[in-house]
Amino acid sequence: MKSVEQIELAVSRKLWLDQKHEEYRAAKLRWKSRVMAVRAGLLVLLFVLWETAARAGWIDTLLFSSPGRVFRQIWSDLSGGSLWPHLSVTVGETVIGFLLGTLLGTLLAVVIWWSPFLSAVLDPYMVVFNSMPKVALGPIFIVMFGAGFTAIVITTLSITVIITTLVVYNSFNSVDPNLVKVVRSFGASRVQVFGKVILPSSFPAIVSTLKVNVGMSWVGVIVGEFLVAKSGLGYLIIYGFQVFNFTLVMSSLLIIAAVATAMYQLVVYVEKLILSRR
Repeated sequence: MKSVEQIELAVSRKLWLDQKHEEYRAAKLRWKSRVMAVRAGLLVLLFVLWETAARAGWIDTLLFSSPGRVFRQIWSDLSGGSLWPHLSVTVGETVIGFLLGTLLGTLLAVVIWWSPFLSAVLDPYMVVFNSMPKVALGPIFIVMFGAGFTAIVITTLSITVIITTLVVYNSFNSVDPNLVKVVRSFGASRVQVFGKVILPSSFPAIVSTLKVNVGMSWVGVIVGEFLVAKSGLGYLIIYGFQVFNFTLVMSSLLIIAAVATAMYQLVVYVEKLILSRR
């Protein structure tokens, strides 16, 4: 049985560890609060400087508008209901391109990892295709799939799939080879090596790819809408340029930034949830 001194020592050590843990959590919370405060302050400062420059005549409000005009434009479009159809179309296209791009890119990475011969064959093609400007491919997609939803999604996939494939495949190849050797020494098959070593070790990289694909999906959708759309936030930007309504252009850009940020934060939350459960 433990002596009284040992019990007291264990209790005091537990209390000390709890205190240090609470101090760490408090310090981390203070750090996050400072980061959020500085972020909010920079954003407010940006809008204040923008509004001041517009009112003082330092910038041409016809071209750069002003926060007051932009927010009034957004409020008018939201309350009037004219913005919701465009927003829903763009968000729907982005979510579909994001999910399909991540899924197809990950599957392609698995396939080329599984076959070294196929990897050697496809490697230069993927590099070349990734370096090609996707705007130049847009007209080809329009001819192939028609001027509509499908062409926009394919334009998005042309960006997200290759990037996902390259990142995930490099993550597969970066796994410690000693771990693979240990598993194979116990007679593991290639399927077991992938399921027990490669995939778990690459899981953080796969989840992190989701963050990259958020921005890439928005780029692909907006580029596609520039080319073919008759609705959506990309269409509103092009229409605003055509009629010289730059307040509409700036409000559309601001909405894209806000929705993309919300989508990114949702991915970060899902990442933390999945990694904490693992």
